[in-house]
Amino acid sequence: MDDKCLKPGSKPINFKEQLKERGYKLTSQRQSVLDVIIEHEGEHLSTEEIYELVKAENPDIGLATVYRTLMLLDRMELVYKLDLDDGCSRYELNKHKEDHRHHHLICTKCGKVAEVEEDLLETLEEQILKSKGFLVKDHRVKFYGYCKSCMGNESKN
Repeated sequence: MDDKCLKPGSKPINFKEQLKERGYKLTSQRQSVLDVIIEHEGEHLSTEEIYELVKAENPDIGLATVYRTLMLLDRMELVYKLDLDDGCSRYELNKHKEDHRHHHLICTKCGKVAEVEEDLLETLEEQILKSKGFLVKDHRVKFYGYCKSCMGNESKN
């Protein structure tokens, strides 16, 4: 994995090492699932979409195996399970250990999802710690609105 894509202070994740440290092997099926998620980074694929893509390369894999693999990878924080309000669980790669997960912009017209990598809530977290005595360890933020394309279409109508 290219270190240039990492945020300052973050560390790349060695998937094989992480599995081995927890007593798991990087089987060919787990590798296939990880490969699909890596190849489709930023696409927020559903379990069924991941299954179809893995099955194209590994026809013997079953849907239950993909589900179990995704559950394991999520528990290990190698991937994140997302709820983008479309009725299914979606997954994205945890490329590196982040202090917090990144945020998502969800277009309420076309359903497009964009990522916001910057953690813009550090000041708020510090204020919460000072005023409430509560240390924020993680948060998930989704912003709803219109993407650039849909805003352009709105002004044409």
